[in-house]
Amino acid sequence: MPTDTRAATATAKVNRRGRTEAASPSFESYLIKNTNINEAPGVELSLRQKLIVGSVLDTLGNREQLFEGHPTLKHLSLWSRDATFADPLTIATGYHQFAAQWYGLPAVFNPIRIQDHSVTSAGNPIELQLTNTYGLKGLNKEQTINSTVRIYIGRDQRIERVEDRWNARQAFRCLSYHFAPYGSWCDHQSAGAGGRIAFRKLNAVTVPRLITVPGNEEEDMRLKADREKSTGS
Repeated sequence: MPTDTRAATATAKVNRRGRTEAASPSFESYLIKNTNINEAPGVELSLRQKLIVGSVLDTLGNREQLFEGHPTLKHLSLWSRDATFADPLTIATGYHQFAAQWYGLPAVFNPIRIQDHSVTSAGNPIELQLTNTYGLKGLNKEQTINSTVRIYIGRDQRIERVEDRWNARQAFRCLSYHFAPYGSWCDHQSAGAGGRIAFRKLNAVTVPRLITVPGNEEEDMRLKADREKSTGS
């Protein structure tokens, strides 16, 4: 193929990609606040991947504004309805369970601050290293946790699974003591791995009974405004 033809073809591909990116939904359309996604050297995310990473970071916390997590229905529209969220405290599968986990964060932690993050893989799963500080509400205590977050994307380009794998076992014990509705992690140590899994599943079905997830955008925006008012944001 002649050089000028190859150049024209490459330019056309760039133009098509540019038009597609320009036509794609923006961070603003999903109310995403974490728009500055840190990519490790050699890692390059697509715009869709950046939207997904930003939405997950919003729900886990925000390093610029001391919100207590940023869940909104717009954020959750990037999730598949039968998606799973898993961390050391819960295994929440399906919208009813994982939405309650996100909306339940402000009831327990204040504030949540992302200290640092770096996307280390743009594959599937997307993988990032995260450092988060959780303020334990009412106790004037903070715990900083380093974790590996893996985000799995389905064929419909929506989130089908998020795993937040904590590295700090001592922080795990402390947080689970104050978060779990049925006592501390230490109470379940003797049960072994099976008992820990049962504990996480129990947490997943208990939290939706305690936390109200808004049913429409009007309720969602009212809840968001109340949350921001209470944190002085």
